[in-house]
Amino acid sequence: MISYLLNKISYAILTLFGVVTVIFFLFNVLPGDPARMMLGQNEDSEQLALVKQKYGFDKPISTQYFYYINDLSPISFHSKQAEDYTFLQDGKYKAAKLFSIGNTSFVLKLPYLRESFTKQGKNVSEVLKETLPNTFVLAVSAITIAIILGVLLGIVSALFKDKWLDKTIQIFSTLGMSIPSFFSAILFAWFFGYVLHKYTHLEMTGSLYELDDFGEAMHIKWKNLILPAVVLGIRPLAVVIQLMRNSLLEVFNQDYIRTARAKGLSEFQIIKRHAVKNALNPVVTAISGWFASMLAGAVFVEYIFGWNGLGKEIVNALNTLDLPVIMGSVLIIALLFIIINIFVDVVYVWLDPKVKLE
Repeated sequence: MISYLLNKISYAILTLFGVVTVIFFLFNVLPGDPARMMLGQNEDSEQLALVKQKYGFDKPISTQYFYYINDLSPISFHSKQAEDYTFLQDGKYKAAKLFSIGNTSFVLKLPYLRESFTKQGKNVSEVLKETLPNTFVLAVSAITIAIILGVLLGIVSALFKDKWLDKTIQIFSTLGMSIPSFFSAILFAWFFGYVLHKYTHLEMTGSLYELDDFGEAMHIKWKNLILPAVVLGIRPLAVVIQLMRNSLLEVFNQDYIRTARAKGLSEFQIIKRHAVKNALNPVVTAISGWFASMLAGAVFVEYIFGWNGLGKEIVNALNTLDLPVIMGSVLIIALLFIIINIFVDVVYVWLDPKVKLE
């Protein structure tokens, strides 16, 4: 297990390095001057030169890439000269010095994702701390709905194969996979948040935290979670239903299920003790992929419902070309994908002892 995890971590580091390289060169070849975007209408030649020097924009692209890797690396080097980009500023890095060689200090620090271009020098890490938890709550709620209802409906569909109940569930599943999330979001927001508002008491838009009526304090509004969670969970729910049904039908044809029936076990006991656990492998694969995708792809749902999460922040960053926020968000999403994949591999072993971690 330890050697497997170490092997996975080494692959994760290489993958993240590749992601960093791709997104850096991809976004730095876009038209536009980051220094001009940061200054906005207050731009003049002197300020422009100072900003370029401060953030290293006056350096060749290869040097800027090296600076970016140095910012992200937990072990990095820094100049002792205040005019250099790599100067160790107290407000910029939270670091512990390791040792020094000449004018260069080597430090241990948290990855530095740089400052937002449009949020008055606010660190990207702070932006992510404010938005990622909201997206995580939304994704967990949506995937919980998909898992509970998907597994139950998949079992019911398999037990009543080719009956009217099975066909009804299959029609619902097909529609769920076919309808785009942005269309479902608009439809649900309009119907449940506007047409049936006096019955549901749900709003068309709203986030997890909102100001009270006096505008003095932030309060959690759990009811704002219902519509976006349901909409975001529709497509994974449809996938889980199909996978659970098909996997369970395959398990029902296995010899050990026939043996269990021959021993006189009830259908409920067979499903509970033998069938469900062995049928969950493809479901776990789908759930892991969908959960990671939800963290990355809840863009339309969050934007339509006004949910202040990572997806909405990415849309705003793209509209304003806030490159550090975009790049930091992509890196966090890539890291989450890797962590979830490692976790799923470990879960496989628990579900099926025949699977070996190699």
